[in-house]
Amino acid sequence: MSIASEFREFIARGNVIDLAVGVIIGGAFGKIVTSLVDQIIMPPVGLLTGGVDFSQMKIVLRAADPVAKVTETAIGYGAFLNTLIQFLIIAMVIFSIVKGVNSLRRKSEEPAAPAAPPPPTPSEALLGEIRDLLKTR
Repeated sequence: MSIASEFREFIARGNVIDLAVGVIIGGAFGKIVTSLVDQIIMPPVGLLTGGVDFSQMKIVLRAADPVAKVTETAIGYGAFLNTLIQFLIIAMVIFSIVKGVNSLRRKSEEPAAPAAPPPPTPSEALLGEIRDLLKTR
């Protein structure tokens, strides 16, 4: 078997295609969540906290000195808070999706109520009557 045919067989497997689609959709979903957090959720949170922009919050360890050409060294905890909020939103959305899918699966897996048995055919009814008559003798 040649390398090209092995590669074609590998790519043709459903799992590889599914994984690729998942990665692409995950990347797009990440952009949506980033936009949701940065442009919709964080402005009201910043307003509630007195107009603070979380992404700019930091603890300066060493101030910048343009004369000595020293750049600022800081711990950007605000960016971390934004990332944490994004993670929590993603986790909530994925939890909701998984919960919904599991609910749909349970509904589709529930066995339907057993159907009532069909009425006996005329010959079965006649045999039943004969049986009942024989029991009474």
